[in-house]
Amino acid sequence: MTYHEVTGTRHPIRMWAEPETVDPQAMQQLRNVANLPWVHGVAVMPDVHHGKGATVGSVIAMRDAVSPAAVGVDIGCGMTAVKTSYKASQLPDNLAYLRGKLEQAVPVGFHHHKRPVDPGKIFGMKTAGWAEFWAGFDSLAPTVRRLRERAEVQMGTLGGGNHFLEVCADDEGAVWVVLHSGSRNIGKELAEHHIDVAHGLSHNQGLVDRDLAVFVAHTPQMDAYRRDLFWAQDYARRNRALMMGLVCDVLRRHLPNITFEQPISCHHNYVAEERYDGVDVLVTRKGAIRAGGGELGIIPGSMATGTYIVKGLGNSLAFNSASHGAGRKMSRTKAKKTFTVKDLEQQTLGVECRKDPGVIDEIPGAYKDLESVMAAQTDLVEVVAHLRQLICVKG
Repeated sequence: MTYHEVTGTRHPIRMWAEPETVDPQAMQQLRNVANLPWVHGVAVMPDVHHGKGATVGSVIAMRDAVSPAAVGVDIGCGMTAVKTSYKASQLPDNLAYLRGKLEQAVPVGFHHHKRPVDPGKIFGMKTAGWAEFWAGFDSLAPTVRRLRERAEVQMGTLGGGNHFLEVCADDEGAVWVVLHSGSRNIGKELAEHHIDVAHGLSHNQGLVDRDLAVFVAHTPQMDAYRRDLFWAQDYARRNRALMMGLVCDVLRRHLPNITFEQPISCHHNYVAEERYDGVDVLVTRKGAIRAGGGELGIIPGSMATGTYIVKGLGNSLAFNSASHGAGRKMSRTKAKKTFTVKDLEQQTLGVECRKDPGVIDEIPGAYKDLESVMAAQTDLVEVVAHLRQLICVKG
């Protein structure tokens, strides 16, 4: 589809979603953002929905400013996918056993490793830069210094909510590993700390929504935020890499002679320094991936509705972006009131996964239709592969 341009705001809003299908709360959030003086433009993805301060599924380009709530509290949350040499027909009949082994290797929910995982003991894991990364912890905001030990044992863990680890097959039968996670509790603590700092700054008083508070360039607060932000984004990237290493080790032990291609990895809650219309801007993608020309990305649906591997088309009108997934169409509370375990069993038929009350809020019916989301962004990405879930691990 071609985009829709929303009028009546200080800065342009270009939407790859039908405006009438977006809930009023989310539309008001988009208008609030587009009226901020620092904004260069806003691009809205087809999976857009209401969030804290800024919608999930929005890309905001700002001049000399950044809003921490427009990044999201799970800094660096994103996806990693790896294609294997195996075919689905080669997998064991008992996928429940394999799921159990994956859950033993990668802690989920509130669980963590008993001790920090040594990257040097993970087959194929790059060890360069880890010492320097952890040395940077001492420069983070003082409010998180007490969390060093927790951050170490949570490195290489999945978390809960919409985070997942999956074994999938593409339309040609090739087996893939796909996972979705972020910067765990340490990223959340850093985000909330800086949102609180931004609330108290004089230039943010009187905003229509206090959660749109920004940091402006060349200030100590912006410098501190950028330092912590980029560290947390790196944590998230390393967290996914370590998990993928742990998963691949499991598959090597149980699937003879399996090999793995180079991983595809992308953040979808993050900040990047980019240039559009001859202007240097800070781009926040909250529930959106970068889709520059030829760049590979990952767009998942839900527990049983598939995932797309895509290649970016470099659409500068969308700030080189695309959706990060199907996007929720109902809250977790509403999903729990609407669906039953029997509904979950029916909607995840054929997928080896949890089918209990603890994951009803993640039922496919709580999410938008992935095929419609993909159809709305044919000028943003092209499909490289379509995956279907065989195993889905959730916290």
